Amino acid sequence: MNYPTENFFGELEQVHAFYDEMPTGVSVTETGRIFINFPEWGDGVKATVTEVVDGELVAYPSQELNTFDPKNPEKNFLSVQSIVADGEGTLWVLDTAAPNFDVPVKGGAKLVAIDLESNTIRKIYTFANDVVLNSTYLNDVRIDLRRGSEGVAYITDSSITGPGALIVVDLGTGDSFRILDGARSTAVDSDFVPKVEGKILMNREADGSTSPWQVAADGIAISPDGKTLYFSPLSSRHLYSINTDLIFDKDIEDEELEKHVKDWGEKGASDGMITAADGTIFAGDFENNSIRIINTDGSFETLAHDPRILWPDTLSIGPDEYLYFNTNQLQRQPGFHKGKDLREKPYSLFRIFIGKGPAKVK
Repeated sequence: MNYPTENFFGELEQVHAFYDEMPTGVSVTETGRIFINFPEWGDGVKATVTEVVDGELVAYPSQELNTFDPKNPEKNFLSVQSIVADGEGTLWVLDTAAPNFDVPVKGGAKLVAIDLESNTIRKIYTFANDVVLNSTYLNDVRIDLRRGSEGVAYITDSSITGPGALIVVDLGTGDSFRILDGARSTAVDSDFVPKVEGKILMNREADGSTSPWQVAADGIAISPDGKTLYFSPLSSRHLYSINTDLIFDKDIEDEELEKHVKDWGEKGASDGMITAADGTIFAGDFENNSIRIINTDGSFETLAHDPRILWPDTLSIGPDEYLYFNTNQLQRQPGFHKGKDLREKPYSLFRIFIGKGPAKVK
């Protein structure tokens, strides 16, 4: 007897298969170069930042810079969570310096600007103790080169033990500060119960004990004109935004900033987000094996729904007008299954044609 089955759709192309450690970040440059990063989550990472060259992963910009030196924690990479090519010749590398979500190594958390023409580090930004807290997990970053003397960076603090927040970096001075620290829009939604592959996703220890898995502000995107910053806690289905001019308004105290945050409603539970040149936002939906579209009028729709989309993580739009994203089976990690690793290799880098280019930052 034939039975009806779920409707899957969207024409995915596998760009790369990963047979070793699980990836999180992907970024495609304005010239089509593809970069991948691997955080230190227990998989024996050989290089935390890599480039796909002739189908192979090559440590970027060198193996030396991917070999952490505890005596000089600000210089080399330890555990990179996110990479973003800005379309203007720079790859921005966000190093959590917090393997396995531990307390960040003192002096190791940093944002690094790499010149893509010379493949050398242009500048390193580190953080004060009141910006990167012991509970901080730096997650994703967006760049706007139009504000200030050299631009600004917006970073999510997706803490699992402390307050969520957004971190703002002045790329000219190196100064940074936290906003929406512990606010409702950056915090875990206490009513959120994630369900992935038909099961509630929670920490499940080998001894049988369980606890909620709760992650604060995670995905982030910026409008093409730089005027609106979008963000979402991972442990939430809501999309939020703030007018970026208000962030720099000295007459508005941080505790007042939350009043200016807009709640766009439910978009699905997302890890990564990205904005196209026309303002359309694309976001993963890890509960439903999908990629979601948030249109500029606030309406939502689904771009792709496919059983292979097993935890869509970071998204990037290439100059070829394809949307690229990694699927890394995060929900199958041992910590969710009493110590049993249920991940099945390979993990994948997929792409799907969207007919839109990436938003400009300058």
